[in-house]
Amino acid sequence: MKHWFSKKVRVALVLALLLAAGLTVAKSLTGLSLGEMTVQYVLTPMRTAASKLTDKAEQLYSYIFRYETLAAENEALKQQLAEMEDVARDADAMSRELKRLRELLQLKEQHSDYELLDGYIIARDSVDWNSSLTINRGSDHGLEVGMCAITSGGEVVGLISEVGKNYAVIKTIMDSSLQISGIVASSGYSGMVVGGYQNGLEEMLRMEYLPSSAVLRNSDQVVTAGSTMYPRNLVLGKVVDASYTETGVAKYAILEPAAEITGLEQVFVIVGFQVG
Repeated sequence: MKHWFSKKVRVALVLALLLAAGLTVAKSLTGLSLGEMTVQYVLTPMRTAASKLTDKAEQLYSYIFRYETLAAENEALKQQLAEMEDVARDADAMSRELKRLRELLQLKEQHSDYELLDGYIIARDSVDWNSSLTINRGSDHGLEVGMCAITSGGEVVGLISEVGKNYAVIKTIMDSSLQISGIVASSGYSGMVVGGYQNGLEEMLRMEYLPSSAVLRNSDQVVTAGSTMYPRNLVLGKVVDASYTETGVAKYAILEPAAEITGLEQVFVIVGFQVG
């Protein structure tokens, strides 16, 4: 028992001496005492974790700051884009208005006897073979049923079919029930122009009752024959095809309308003109 105890004591002493030597060496290398090294050993992982946490917090703050900055810049860009789109729309509207005024000036120079009233389209109706437009002018402005509406370039839009105090309905040339007497300008052949009612030709006009001997050419212009309600030589359309009727005793022509009805914003009603 005494021998065993002595051996344990010797081992403990050796370990103590080695520990003391190790501490002495560590202190000489680091300049830290045992307590300081212990504290450093314990705090180092905590400092590392704290440092990482601080870095993460800084990164998060930076991200949030950048996000807010980008969001603000994005909102500012959206506002600028909206303003630019408004300017572009205004510029487009002004450009279209300027084009109409130029065409109207040219029309008045060619037909100084025309008394015109402008009207803006406020409603459209197109069902089956019917086609009409409603404008913001009516009987209070001198409009009457049967008056002719044209574009600023003198192209026929249609005839007024209904009039209220402050509105008027125009039955357009695309309506299958509207008939306007027309003439092939180059040859003088006359016929009746009606709205397209054939499948596949809904966007075209048809000039009927042409003589079977009529010689028609593509792009021949067709104009109004005139009446007490509207003058001669208003442009209806141009010939794109021609054929014989089923009986073979007459010809008909397919016309491309001169007025682009679907894209109109404004029309001009002829409220007066010199007859003859």
